[in-house]
Amino acid sequence: MRSLLFAPGKDERKLTKALASGADLVVADLEDAVPPGEKEAARETIARVFAREPRDRPRFVRINAPGTEWADGDLAALADIRPDGIMVPKATPSALAALGEHGPPVLALIETAAGVREAYETAAHPRVAALMLGGADLAAEANLEVRADGQELLHARSTLVFASVAAGIRPPFDVVHLDVRDDAGQEAEARLARSLGFGGKACVHPAQLSGVHRVFTPTEAETAHAKAVLAAFDDAAGRGESVVLLDGKLVDPPIVARARTTLARAGG
Repeated sequence: MRSLLFAPGKDERKLTKALASGADLVVADLEDAVPPGEKEAARETIARVFAREPRDRPRFVRINAPGTEWADGDLAALADIRPDGIMVPKATPSALAALGEHGPPVLALIETAAGVREAYETAAHPRVAALMLGGADLAAEANLEVRADGQELLHARSTLVFASVAAGIRPPFDVVHLDVRDDAGQEAEARLARSLGFGGKACVHPAQLSGVHRVFTPTEAETAHAKAVLAAFDDAAGRGESVVLLDGKLVDPPIVARARTTLARAGG
């Protein structure tokens, strides 16, 4: 999964469009995108759309944060909505404890200083399948100044990556790029995230998907190099050697592991 697309739970048209957009994962939002007085109607809309549309891609629901007045209603509605998983905002170990150990997989949205500090404990929760970084809320809480190079979130990004690796779950999803018209800025941000170990990026508009898919899908050159690495290593192993040179560069087990990851991400 390279892309995660949010859609407002109260808007049947946009939610239907999101499910047909080609996003790898769709998240119907019951939190920020739904005013307090429309929560129940939004739950009914999501249940109706999810029941009607083909289940050809994972669909999650972002509930309201545990402890808020709407969270229990969201959780009760899951029986009718039947999502493949839920996104928990402002995720921390204590917030997840309120959900219990059984139920749909959780995508934990890390968007507070406490969440960053306890990222590993959150990632290690038995229901957590992946982490996502929420940049806007975190920047507001920590008084971070947004930079064109994204360095204000460097510590948080790296923390989520290493927490995910240590907990044995998939790489995290990066923040939403809030300017949907800024294709170049989104691609640069996605490339930074990929270089830091992220496995995908969240989107708020279908127009953002192609750029995210392009960045998080290995190129033909990367795939060809990965295949050459594995072939060279297998040839060396057949001669009883554990390392080999390919185009003058050392190929050892860590390089082989990266090559296997590249091929897995390429679907081959």
